[in-house]
Amino acid sequence: MKLSIIIPVYRTEATLDRCLQSIVSQSFRDIEVILVDDGSPDNCPQLCNVWAQSDSRVTVIHKTNGGLSDARNVGLEHAHGAFVTFIDSDDYIASETLQRLMEQTEGIDMLEYPIWQHYGSPRQMLLSLTDTTYDNAADYWLKSRAYLHTYACNKIYRRTLFEDIRFPAGRVFEDAYTLPSLLKKNPRIATTSQGLYYYCWNRDGITATADGSQLAMLLDAHLMAQMPMDDEYYMHLLNIQMDVCELTGQQPQLPFRKVGSPNSLSSLKLSLKALTQNILGINGICILNKIIHQLRW
Repeated sequence: MKLSIIIPVYRTEATLDRCLQSIVSQSFRDIEVILVDDGSPDNCPQLCNVWAQSDSRVTVIHKTNGGLSDARNVGLEHAHGAFVTFIDSDDYIASETLQRLMEQTEGIDMLEYPIWQHYGSPRQMLLSLTDTTYDNAADYWLKSRAYLHTYACNKIYRRTLFEDIRFPAGRVFEDAYTLPSLLKKNPRIATTSQGLYYYCWNRDGITATADGSQLAMLLDAHLMAQMPMDDEYYMHLLNIQMDVCELTGQQPQLPFRKVGSPNSLSSLKLSLKALTQNILGINGICILNKIIHQLRW
C-alpha cells in the first residue's frame, strides 16, 4: 500500500537533505514524498526542486507562508496514499523504519512508533513503545500516556481518518488539538517497538521557547478535547496550568479534581503536589508555586 509522506519545509536548508536522504534510501519503495515549501526565504525552494527532479516519487508544492498547520493541510489535500505520515524537515528516520512499520498496518488505522525526543540536546530521551493493539481509544490515551506524546510525526495514519479533520491554523502545539479529534473516530490503534524517528532539538522551536500564552494554547487543546482523564493525566494538566498562571497572571482554567489516591502517582514529587492541590485548590497551589519561584530568584 502506498504511503504519503508530508514534509513541511521552512528555513531548514541545513537539514533538508539529511531528512530526505533518510526517506528515499528506505527499502520500502511505495511512497510519495510531498514537500510543502511554506514560503521559505532561504535556499529551501531550490533544494526542493532539485529533489523533485532527481526522484520521481518526490513532488514539491510552493506556497506563501502560512505556518506548520497550513503546510500539513496543503500536503493532505495532495496525498493519494492509503496511509499518510508527517516528517518535519529538520528531523529524520532510521533505516528500515518504513518497511517495518508498513508490515504492521493490516487492520490498523493508526500506528505509533518510537521517537528520540529532543535528539541532540542534554534533554534527549528515547520514547520506547511496546507492541500493543488498542481497540479502545481511551485505553490508548491513558494506558500509553499518549497525552504526553501527541506528536503528529511518529505515527502512520490511514488517510481516511483525515477526511474531515485538519490541523488548526494559527495555533501552536497543533498536534495536541488534532490527535484527540482523530481518536474520537474510534480508530484501531497499535504501538510498536519497531522503527525510529529522530525528533531533533531546535533551540528556536516551540518546545524550547514557548511562553505563557503559547502554553495556554496547549492547555486549551487538552481542555477542548474532553478526553478521558485519570489522576496522572490530571496532574500533567495541573503542571501546565501552574506554568500558565505564573507566566501570564491569568486565573486557572482547569476544573478542580480531587486526586483520590495521591500515593499511587508515579513519583513522590507528584504525590506531594497532588496532596497540596487537594488542600489548597488549583488557585491556591498556583499562587504557592509562584511565591516559591519568586523566593528562589
